[in-house]
Amino acid sequence: MSAAKGRWADLLPRALSAVVMVAAGGYATWAGGLVFNAMIALCCGGMIWELVRMLAPERGSAALQLGAVSAIAVLLASLLPPLWVLPVLAAPVAAGISQVTVRRQYFAGFALWVLLAGFGFIWLRGQMGVAWMLWLIGIVVATDVTGYFAGKAIGGPKFWPRVSPKKTWSGTASGWLAAAIVGAVFANQMGLGYGIAVLSVLLSMASQAGDVAESALKRMTGVKDSSALIPGHGGLFDRFDGMLGAAAMFLAVTAIWG
Repeated sequence: MSAAKGRWADLLPRALSAVVMVAAGGYATWAGGLVFNAMIALCCGGMIWELVRMLAPERGSAALQLGAVSAIAVLLASLLPPLWVLPVLAAPVAAGISQVTVRRQYFAGFALWVLLAGFGFIWLRGQMGVAWMLWLIGIVVATDVTGYFAGKAIGGPKFWPRVSPKKTWSGTASGWLAAAIVGAVFANQMGLGYGIAVLSVLLSMASQAGDVAESALKRMTGVKDSSALIPGHGGLFDRFDGMLGAAAMFLAVTAIWG
């Protein structure tokens, strides 16, 4: 009995935090424009703050400064012409390389991923509308929630125990199935081809890859959570790593195929 209780011990704080995040994120997504852009920019800034704290915990002041500069950069990129997007987003990464004196390559890679994915969210909401934004969010949420409950209930072989010891093949595959269902429903509602379901599974895999990448980073730096900002979830990076993976993949897909 005690083992069963321990297995679900984090469910209540996790659920309450999720309600708050859904409410705030739902409002910003519905409102769009500057409200949505500012929310994404703040989240990106928070994740850069967490990233620096994980890689160089002694650089607390630099973490705050780089987080603030990154948030401003994402917001500016959303307002400037496309030609300026990459230079503006690259600026805080370049600044961070001079501040983070160890594991610079990890900072550069993860920071660029965070900022490009954040801009991808802004582009998707602004150019394609709220329905497509909700589709992407739905894929990541369905992948995460289904994987969480299926992994807890079914268990079985671990997906990649050296990097992410809690993930199981049952949870991973259940996430793909849930994403395919989300894609099929979206395609039916929007009058699109069911190739959207295939794309949804691809984004689900990218979401899981983002989760695994962040897990590998935490394992390398010896931390349990990226921060303690969100009860039951850890930090912003812990919660939105899957969103970052899916958004980055969608941005790459649209850049390649249009």
